[in-house]
Amino acid sequence: MFRLLFSLYRLLVFPTRFKELTLENLALRQQLAVMKRQCPRPRLRRADRWFWVSLSRVWPNWRKPLLLVRPETVIGWHRGGFRLFWTWISRRRRPGRPGTKRQVRDLVCKMAEANPLWGAPRIHGELLKLGIEISERTVSRLMPKRRKPPSQTWKAFLANHVNELVSIDFFTVPTAFFRVLFVLVVVAHHRRRVLHFNVTEHPTALWTSHQMVEAFPEDTAPRYLLRDRDKIYGREFCQRIRSLSIEEGLSAPASPWRRAYVERLIGSVRRDCLDHMIILGERHLRAILKSYLDYYHCSRTHLGLSKDTPEPRAVQPPELGAVVGLPQVGGLHHRYERRVA
Repeated sequence: MFRLLFSLYRLLVFPTRFKELTLENLALRQQLAVMKRQCPRPRLRRADRWFWVSLSRVWPNWRKPLLLVRPETVIGWHRGGFRLFWTWISRRRRPGRPGTKRQVRDLVCKMAEANPLWGAPRIHGELLKLGIEISERTVSRLMPKRRKPPSQTWKAFLANHVNELVSIDFFTVPTAFFRVLFVLVVVAHHRRRVLHFNVTEHPTALWTSHQMVEAFPEDTAPRYLLRDRDKIYGREFCQRIRSLSIEEGLSAPASPWRRAYVERLIGSVRRDCLDHMIILGERHLRAILKSYLDYYHCSRTHLGLSKDTPEPRAVQPPELGAVVGLPQVGGLHHRYERRVA
């Protein structure tokens, strides 16, 4: 207050042309002093700081009207901005070559997972044949890291051995005269083909071993034979299998899923054919099974074969004519083909 009164006293000696400006500045300072006594310290925004920093660079007397903060604070703001500026221009930019496209990265991972025996050079060669320009070093960096030595998948392992696998099993069929007939089926895992079947009322180990000779004539014997632990496979059967250079694989007790191919075949025979007929005898059952297996091999599509038949069936385009239904298995099933009218 003393300073304001002293300024008012000095105003009396000022010329008239400076009185208006001086009185305005005096009024503003008095109000600012009152606000400083009654209000807390105001918060400055970033724009306010930039204003005073810029003003300090162009006006030598910027300290004189400054009342809100100290001059040292404005100098600190300037130094902080200086540090931020050099931090921004010295930031670490992304070094090296440009990044690889997402499609190429996914393709490299897909190739590495599908081909566990391939290394970076092999995958790099495949990419070059696909027209993808990439370095071998980048391919090795994109490949997933393996903790264990590479190994083929179970699907590839089974596909490599499916040509050498055969399953056998018995199933029973009741007749119209309350007899029970036994049917032996031999199924090749490749293309689900039925290699041999026969019917008997009194199966023995000798009869079963003789069926193996009929199923695998000359040098057509497979390497592995899967069967259950039924007592019908006695000593004669085991000796005949060894003489054919076939290695037996026994499933666990009460585990039909261990022989899924032959069990699925028996289920299909029952659901598609035998459950809808009354069998009169052995001769009748052989004829029915032969008719159904012809339909099974050449006409019936399989999910496990990508909707194809065990004996590959050609696709008939619409240009071949209208669709005609051909009855099979005594009219129980039909095969549809295109015929010219």
